[in-house]
Amino acid sequence: MVPSSEKSALEQAKGGPCAIIAPVQAFIVKNLLLEYKGFHFRDRVTSEVQSRILVRALCEILSQVSNRHFCVVHIDESGAKREGDRNKNLSDSQDINAVQFHEDLRVIMFVTLGQVTKYYLDHIAALQGKFGVLLFLYSVILSRGLQRVKSECFDLQEPLIDETYGYGSQALINLMISGRATMYVWDHFQEIAGLTLMGIEKQSQVGFITIMEYHRLCTVGSFYKNPIHPVWVLASDTHLTVLFSDERQLVSLETKSEQARRIFKRFDPEENNFISSDKLRDVLQALNLVNELEYVNIMKKKLDSECLGIILLSAFMDEFFPKEESSTPDLFTLFHYNGLAQSHVNGQIQYHIGSAILLESDIKSVCESNAMLTVLQTKWPNIEVNWCDGATPSLN
Repeated sequence: MVPSSEKSALEQAKGGPCAIIAPVQAFIVKNLLLEYKGFHFRDRVTSEVQSRILVRALCEILSQVSNRHFCVVHIDESGAKREGDRNKNLSDSQDINAVQFHEDLRVIMFVTLGQVTKYYLDHIAALQGKFGVLLFLYSVILSRGLQRVKSECFDLQEPLIDETYGYGSQALINLMISGRATMYVWDHFQEIAGLTLMGIEKQSQVGFITIMEYHRLCTVGSFYKNPIHPVWVLASDTHLTVLFSDERQLVSLETKSEQARRIFKRFDPEENNFISSDKLRDVLQALNLVNELEYVNIMKKKLDSECLGIILLSAFMDEFFPKEESSTPDLFTLFHYNGLAQSHVNGQIQYHIGSAILLESDIKSVCESNAMLTVLQTKWPNIEVNWCDGATPSLN
């Protein structure tokens, strides 16, 4: 986990470890936004600040996975030296094999985060070395507890890391972001085929949105889409990046009309902006509105006066939430981080800045060739973004 030319950004040498690096970067950005009250941090990060914010992010992630004790995994270099110095400067070795690496791993148990912070600051070179990502990954898993991680994963056939490509699973991403190794991204739990499938337990510190939702392979819940801070891990098909903003109103509590739109769309999976008239009672019930059968039948006739069997979103909102308010500003600035240098035009990691606008229309533009816009529309359906220099940042 090495800082890049962008002083507050971590650099990822190649594909694979983004399931660790992107969440860590998200927590780094979250803390910098709080400390510097905005994007002003970009030019204020010194080497001392780099170490401090990295350790703070790591400790915050550890605090989410455990509140009893913290396991810090490190390399026992002293043991290696006793064997003829076979592993001098182990953290920087280029030819260390997996067996040798794991033989030299040791675990230190701490009972307070203060102790962990001091240890990491004293051993910052190990975190920034070749094996820093693995050391922290093992620390997270052991701090959570191996059996607990297994029970949360539910499907023990799916590994945390793909053995072929090295990609992190959704369970690993959730463990890093929310502290629980669940496989799903919806709120709370869902009952499917008699099974209780656990999702995200509560509103997270940083959020998560994914292009998989556009492909209708998953449904991201409100806890991830509306985190406590305006920072999101973005998932493409193969990579994780980070999106953030200094506009805190982007994560303010939902208004009643915003909640109504979200719940209405739950019954409109095809995103047609209408539901079957037969679903009206379910929508009203989900919103804790009057849903007696006689009243619902009256509303059906009013909202579906032409007897088409559908109720438009616009008609529903005009009837039940005529004075529609919004907690989200129409204009705001977005910043994007991608830890792979090769994904940037100039080959150097840098934050990309975009001016976002939320259009008034319920009809969104669809451009499958623009993966960035596609994934952003799973959070803001009517968003358009003009990126500086006219170059849309890469999700891969």
